[in-house]
Order: sequence, then C-alpha cells, then structure tokens
Amino acid sequence: MSNQTPPELVAAIDLGSNSFHMIVASLRKGELVIVDRLREMVRLGGGLTPNRSLTIEAQQKAIDCLQRFGQRLRDMPPGSVRAVGTNTLRIARNADAFLELAERALGHPIEVIAGIEEARLIYQGVAHSLATDGQRRLVMDIGGGSTEYIIGVDKTPLQKESTHMGCVSMSLSHFGDGKLTPKRMKRAVIAAQMELEPLQHTFRHGAWNEAVGASGTLRTVEKLLMAHGWSKDGITLDGLGKLVDALLAAGHIDKLPFAELSLDRKPILPGGVAIIYATFKSLGIPHMKVADGALREGLLYDLLGRIKHEDVRARTVNALAARYHVDGEHAARVRQTARDFWSQVAASAGIVREAGEQWLDWAAELHEIGLDIAHSGYHKHSAYIVENADLPGFSRQDQKLVATIVRAHRRKFPQKLFKELVAPWNTAARPIALALRLSVLLHRSRNIAKLPHIRIDLTDKHLSLRFPAGWLDEHPLTAADLEREAEYLKAAGETLDYS
Repeated sequence: MSNQTPPELVAAIDLGSNSFHMIVASLRKGELVIVDRLREMVRLGGGLTPNRSLTIEAQQKAIDCLQRFGQRLRDMPPGSVRAVGTNTLRIARNADAFLELAERALGHPIEVIAGIEEARLIYQGVAHSLATDGQRRLVMDIGGGSTEYIIGVDKTPLQKESTHMGCVSMSLSHFGDGKLTPKRMKRAVIAAQMELEPLQHTFRHGAWNEAVGASGTLRTVEKLLMAHGWSKDGITLDGLGKLVDALLAAGHIDKLPFAELSLDRKPILPGGVAIIYATFKSLGIPHMKVADGALREGLLYDLLGRIKHEDVRARTVNALAARYHVDGEHAARVRQTARDFWSQVAASAGIVREAGEQWLDWAAELHEIGLDIAHSGYHKHSAYIVENADLPGFSRQDQKLVATIVRAHRRKFPQKLFKELVAPWNTAARPIALALRLSVLLHRSRNIAKLPHIRIDLTDKHLSLRFPAGWLDEHPLTAADLEREAEYLKAAGETLDYS
C-alpha cells in the first residue's frame, strides 16, 4: 500500500490443500479485532492427478468457493487483502492457469508461498495467540499436503521446516479406499517418520520447552481425546495410542464411532493421526497443547506490519545483502539515481509510483549479490539467488519479480521474462528494470561524484536520455557505454537515443 489512510478492514485468505479459510479483521487503533471467519472444505489436494495437474472438477469447486469469499471482500481496497496458496499450488503443473481464474473470482491477487514462508507465517499466527514468556516452543501445523515444524521464542521463529506430508496426501496414499488396518497404519507412521528423520536432531525434545499444535487436524484430535477421556488436557502419546486403537477397531472410515467428527473430516483423519503419532515418537513429545492461531492469523499480522511500514521483506533484503557482502554505499548511489529515473517514467507504467519504488529499491540493493559467486555473469547469479532462496516475507511471485528486474540490469535485455510475470508486473516491470539498468550503467565507474540531473523519457519501445550540455563530451567512457547499451536494447526491440 502507498502512503494513504489505513483501511478500516483487512482480510487474509488461506488456500490450503484441504480447506480454504478467510478471516476478516477490523483495524482499531492499530490493533486487529476479528469480525468474521469463513471456512470451506475444498480438498484441493485431492484433485491432483498422478501427473500433478488439478482436475477441472477440483478447480471449479475452488473457484465457486472463492467467488463466495469475493462477495464478502468486494468493497475492500487493494492492499487490504492478502491471499496465499500453499502446498497444492506449489506443486500443481497448471497452477498458473488456475490462479488467473481464482484471482478473477476473488477479486484480489493470490500469492503462492514456499513451505518455509508458510512455516514463518504459521508461527506468527500461533505466537500472537500465546503469552510472551521467553520459553522456547515447538509449533506443529498439519495441512492437507504439507506439515510445518517451527522452533521459536515469543514472536521470533528460530528454526523452520516444511515437510512433504499432509492429512490429505497421507490419507489418500495409505487409506484411499477407507480401510483401516494395522499394516496400513504402520506403513503410514513409518512413511511419516522417514520424512521426519532429517529433522530429528534439530527438533527433538530438549531443543524446546513446550509443544504447540495449530490448525484443524490437531484441534480435531485434541477434541476426540478429551471427549472420550483419553486425555485431560491437550494431546498425549498415550491418548494417541488409544485413538489409533479405536480407528483400527472400526476397520473402515465409514464406521468410525465419533459423534464429534464431521463428515468432511472423516476421510482425512487417519492420515493426520499417523503424522501426529509419528511426530510424537520421532521428536519425543510428551504433551502438546493446541493454539487458536494459524496461517491466516499470521497473514493478518504480516499484512498489519506492511500497513505500518514494518515490512519483514525490507529486513530480509538487508540481511541478504549483508550475507553476500554487497557494497552498501554503491548500492545506495545506484538506488537514488534509479529512483530519480523511475519518478520520471512511472506514469508510463500504469501503477502508483510508490508501488514500483519498493521493488526498485530491493532490486538495487540486491543486484550485485552474485559477485560473491563469480564476476562473470554475476547478474544471472544474483537473479538465481533472489528467485530460489528462502526469503521471509516474499511469495514466489514476489521473488520472481525482483529476480527479473535484477536479471535485466545488464547485458541482454530479457523481454521474455517480463511477459512471464503476473499482471500488472508483466508490463510495469519493464520501466522499473530500465531505470535500474541505466542507473547501474551511469555508476559503472563506482565514482562517488554526484551525477547531474538527467532527463529521461520512455514510450512503448523508445527510451531517450538528455544530459546537461557538454557532459557526455567530458565523460567519453559513459558515452561509449551508452553506445553499447543502445545495441543491447536494439536486439530486444527497443531504441535508445541520448544527447
């Protein structure tokens, strides 16, 4: 959001592999007050074919849900709603085509977040629902297609992991026809323990003081244990053992004797129980309480931070620049000149100037991180790191946008990469990249001397620069660089004139 009045309402939507959740909150004196919650069991993960494509039926069910959510959000301004997709949309081959339809139905952008980013947001949601007591806690969240584990203190996550197992995927793999047998349960538990094996050293009991569960599967299991007297408070290993015995005694999902269990939760309960049981055994968990907060609450608090200009992404960029030993003074000079250029051409991009400026700032700060790998082709190394690293606060679309701007800052101008970005960045990123590109060129000498005011004009395929009279004659190397730059842009279908 740009520098405007904060919205009265904000909303977060979690497009999970099992359920879609929406939460709406009022901003009162800078604090969040929940005013509405909606949840629909969409089971998007169950609509993945063996070749990892979403079926037409699964897509339509999701679109219908998002249209209903969209009716509630229709009057909310841009920047007041954050919607994210998780594991199923991370792996679906046709996710991009689905997202176009989904965004149209919802009326707001949808981001796909990496598993580690999902873990960070889950922890934020849980941490805000618990007391600040300085204790190290393990947080576990079971989704439809992934399970996240986080160790943190108060509001700060310290260790984050996302595994490729969830209540939907595990249930489909081991209990797809509804039959519940000791052999199937044993295979499911072993499969979960294999996923957990690399995490045992970091997440085992002793690295934390208390264990906390989040989301529907863990809440359901806690409710079943307490309703049947298998636990007095929270989830215990002994209680889990009795729940497993009850599942196996039933023999089939349709015969489960739990009045407290909803019909839509029955088919995915066995897979979820197997994951929890394996986690307790592998990590040595004696007891787990279940918190109210989860991913959607984490999204709301993250959105609140952005509205308050406390964006975690800015801290992430600073940390990444420091990690790769960026020359901060040079990056600042490049950023300032690029900002000046962007302010002159932003109108041609069709977006608010401040909206493009933050992406330009981050790209300017990170454009040289690839130098820590190799000078040759460093812009490609920089772009690869930005696109593929785990960057807290950034969605996959965010990272691809910054990576594209970084990739385009020198040598070949990659028009094709801009077309692959989501709207409006498939057109708006080009002038941002050109602003950075020209700034980098003009600061190539790394001289601390201040540049004169340079006028820039940008149309669809034409770029012109106007320098003070005689300046280029006094700087022949810059003139030579501009001549070569004109050739690079010409190869990309652009024209550059300067004088």
